[in-house]
Amino acid sequence: MIKKALFIVLISLGFISCKKEVVKEISKEETLQITSVKTYTYSELKPLLEKKDGKTYIVNFWATWCAPCVKELPYFEKINQEYSDKNVEVLLVSLDFPKQVEKKLIPFINKRKLKSEVVLLDTENNDIWMKAIDKSWTGAIPATIIYNKNDRKFYERSFDYKTLESELQSFLN
Repeated sequence: MIKKALFIVLISLGFISCKKEVVKEISKEETLQITSVKTYTYSELKPLLEKKDGKTYIVNFWATWCAPCVKELPYFEKINQEYSDKNVEVLLVSLDFPKQVEKKLIPFINKRKLKSEVVLLDTENNDIWMKAIDKSWTGAIPATIIYNKNDRKFYERSFDYKTLESELQSFLN
């Protein structure tokens, strides 16, 4: 009888002391941190603003120090996620200062887990490249271009999701 009781106590202690091992699978997307951002001059960026293939492109000019830009980034991310299978590409063109890429831009991208392609525009003589993008651009950001092979529109304003999606839909229909 004592042997049975001792056996039951030992088995019970064995079960109680065993911890359930919780295994959390972490996807590569969750752990992938960017370590660099491709930097373009305007002449290098220009071909990305003039593609004539079967896709629709949304190019957003923004900076980490621009509150309206930061506020609308989730809307561009949502468009990128929801429309990627509909031949839509989002390109986020940062106008941050080149010297602050490692200290500000890269940590910002990683903290916010941005999945859209982010590039840095490093150029001087803003008047020339801004007017080349759109003659009406005063230089204010956020600014966005939506284009495809048939149409192109420039927006010097911030977006909410519904308005951004509506503008995109006008290119897809």
